[in-house]
Amino acid sequence: MLVGYVSDEKYVALADVGVEFTQADKLVAVVKSTPSGRVYAEIEPGEYRVTLVKTGFGSKRVTISVDERTPYQFRLLSDCILGYMWPKWVKAGEKSEFRIHAPEAYRLSLWRYGQQKEFVRLISWIDEHGPRANVQLTPDGDYTQTGVQWNKIGHSSPQHHQLLTGPQRSGLYYLHVQGESGAFFCFPWVVAPATPQAKIAVLASTNTWSAYNNFGGRSNYINGEGLPPTPTIYARQDLVRYTHIGSYQAWGFPDEAYQPLSFERPEPGNFVAETEQVTDPIRGRQQCHLAPAEWRLLGWLEREGFAYDLYAEAQLHFDQLDLDAYKVLMISTHPEYWSRAMYEKVKAWVYKRGGKLIYLGGNGLNCEVEFLDETTLHFNSQLVSSDGGVAMRDPNDPNIIYESRLHRRVESEANLLGVVYSDPGVMTAAPYAVKNADHWVFAGTELHNGDLFGEASLHERIPGGASGHETDKMSPHSPLNTVLLAKGTNIDDGGAEMIYYETDSGGATFSVGSITWPASILVDKAVSRITANVITKFLA
Repeated sequence: MLVGYVSDEKYVALADVGVEFTQADKLVAVVKSTPSGRVYAEIEPGEYRVTLVKTGFGSKRVTISVDERTPYQFRLLSDCILGYMWPKWVKAGEKSEFRIHAPEAYRLSLWRYGQQKEFVRLISWIDEHGPRANVQLTPDGDYTQTGVQWNKIGHSSPQHHQLLTGPQRSGLYYLHVQGESGAFFCFPWVVAPATPQAKIAVLASTNTWSAYNNFGGRSNYINGEGLPPTPTIYARQDLVRYTHIGSYQAWGFPDEAYQPLSFERPEPGNFVAETEQVTDPIRGRQQCHLAPAEWRLLGWLEREGFAYDLYAEAQLHFDQLDLDAYKVLMISTHPEYWSRAMYEKVKAWVYKRGGKLIYLGGNGLNCEVEFLDETTLHFNSQLVSSDGGVAMRDPNDPNIIYESRLHRRVESEANLLGVVYSDPGVMTAAPYAVKNADHWVFAGTELHNGDLFGEASLHERIPGGASGHETDKMSPHSPLNTVLLAKGTNIDDGGAEMIYYETDSGGATFSVGSITWPASILVDKAVSRITANVITKFLA
């Protein structure tokens, strides 16, 4: 009978896995998985102790109920170094636990990522008496919804729960894991201040980090509706994302079809090479719009002497960020996924209490997410009609056209940002052209109308300039007093639109509408000066 399937942390099928079935310590069957990961065994339905072994992967034992109707999903974890902090964000003085998977002894150290990678302290060399005792196990089945739950098995001793206290200085911290073989992995830790210290609050796009994290075989873009019944053999043959090219069904499903995603997983997309510095090109497809790209903005803030406090988006949602303690809130790079509560808090702060918002990113606030709890997000992801098309029109009123996924459930983000994402210009990059050279944002740049700026960029996925990757433009929902300052020169009139508007309360929003802006800020003088002008004005 077909007992189940066996796959790795990418939900890729594993062949030749040795599988042993026992009952009451008596051997019942020994089999190997097939090339498609199937596990067949001549056994009767019932409860079994199952042992799985494969070279290059962590061995495990599980107790399962074998059922002819429901194949079981065995999951193994490959021999590599991985890790994450839990929780992934704290305030200074609060504790997080480092949870690391390593098939070898490793050196663990703490670093702060600002203008330089700043060594904070050596934590320890970590090893254990037992063989491979630093190897973790993942749950079976779809643990993208529940988290990987590391440090749960065999960590009953207090000494096995390795806790770190958040440093007093707020910022983006990384844990460096260096195996004795030379293998290297690192992962981020957001440390907010215990009480506000600066006048600028910077919000790390931690919801987006999770949305694009496919560890375990799912993200918001791969198998968003849940793991398929069988593991992947070849992605472009098996995954809907590739088999439905040209259709929104490639990743579009009704809200209720999307399954939750847990923060409690490693985030390989936030990896930074050990020798990489803040002024180096951004290496990696995912890194160009996740934490490594946001690090470039933080490095620039420190280079220019602007003090800031860093927060995770969950801290805004759960009322751990007091907006009224700050003059400026800064969001950057790709803050795509916000909760309704986050949006309404920031909008009220800007419109009613004089808050100043600086949006240095693209495709921002485009989709509403729901925090099921402090560890899990549900994504209300795509604009999909019953026939699989894009539902841009309200089914009850054809005169209503939705500009975004947030618009469908809350309102258009252009009401707050002044701009909203649209497809023209996607996956291109180019400089901006000045449209309103007399505006104070261009002071000291010596730029005139029609001049280009933002040519230099560290963005290697989409090179070409500060307007790019994904771009936002003004819309009918932009505030009536929105001023167009510059526009990207991307093809198909797809350039990002840089805007500014003020509110009656004394609040204001400055937006650049481009994911690649932070990748230019350290290396393009005009991008740097414009951003500094805005911050200086908002702090005055």
